[in-house]
Amino acid sequence: MFNPDRNAGLDPHHDFVEIYRNMSLLDFPWDVNQALSFALFRTYAVPSVGRVLSDSQGFDDTQKRYDDTGLLLEVPLRQGFSAPEAKSALRRINQMHRSYDITNDDMLYVLATFVVVPKRWIDDYGWRRFTYDEVVAATNYYRELGRHMNIKDIPGTYDEFEKLLDSYEAEHFAYDAGGRRVADMTFELLTTFYPKLVRPAVRVFSRALMDDALLAAFRYKKPSPPVTSLSRRALRARGRVVRVLPPRRRVKGFGDSHRMKTYPDGYEIEKMGTFPTGCPVKHLSAVEEKVDA
Repeated sequence: MFNPDRNAGLDPHHDFVEIYRNMSLLDFPWDVNQALSFALFRTYAVPSVGRVLSDSQGFDDTQKRYDDTGLLLEVPLRQGFSAPEAKSALRRINQMHRSYDITNDDMLYVLATFVVVPKRWIDDYGWRRFTYDEVVAATNYYRELGRHMNIKDIPGTYDEFEKLLDSYEAEHFAYDAGGRRVADMTFELLTTFYPKLVRPAVRVFSRALMDDALLAAFRYKKPSPPVTSLSRRALRARGRVVRVLPPRRRVKGFGDSHRMKTYPDGYEIEKMGTFPTGCPVKHLSAVEEKVDA
C-alpha cells in the first residue's frame, strides 16, 4: 500500500503540515483517528484534567463533545494554520480553554499525547511504521499547534515529548471520580458505533488495549492474558491486510466518518463547542491533590 512518492521532496521542518496531512488523511486515516481518540482518553487519568472535563459538564453530550473536538482539530490539518477557517477553529479552542484554570503543564501533557500515542499505536498496529521524516513532521505539526494555543516550553523533538509524557503519567496518573466518569461516558459512546450484540465485546476489547497504569488509574478490570493477546493480534492482523491494499487516493478525515453524527447538514465553527462564562470547577490545593490521589 505504501506510496513512496507521496512525500517525496518534502521537508519535515518546512512542509510538516502537508506531510502530516498525507499521513493522517491518506496513509493512516483509521489508525490516526483511533490513536488520537486513545490519546485524549489517556488524559482523563490525570485527575486535574479529568476533573475539569467532568465538572464542566462538557461531556454530558458526549457525542457532541467528540464531534466538536475532532472537527475543530481537523480544520488546521485540512486547510493549514494560516487559513481563515483554521484561525476560527483555533480561536474557538482557545476561547474554551481560557475559561478554565488549566495549567501549562497539563496543556503540555495533552499536546504530548498527540505526538507520542499515534507513533506508538502505529508501531504496534500499523501496516507499516512511520518514517523518520514523518515522525519529525508530526512533531513539528503539533509544535505549531501548541504555539497557536499559546502553550509554553514546548519540547523540540519527539524524544523530548516522549520523555515528558512518560514522566508526567508516572507522576500524575491516579484515580479520580470525575476522570472515571468521563472515561465511562467515552466508553459508552464508543460502543454506540457498533451493533448492540457486540458492544460487551467492544468494552473488553478496548480495555485489552490499555496498559496496566491506565487500567489502574481508572480502576478498570484487567482482561485475561488470552483476551489481551487475541485483541492485540487482531489489530496487527488488520495491519497486515491493509498493507496489501492499493494506496488511498481520496482523503478520509474525521469529518468524513460515519461516527460524526452531530452535524449531518454542516456546521459553523463559531457555534461549536461550549461557551462557559467562567471556570465552574472546584480546584484542590496541592496538598489536597496528594491526599485525594
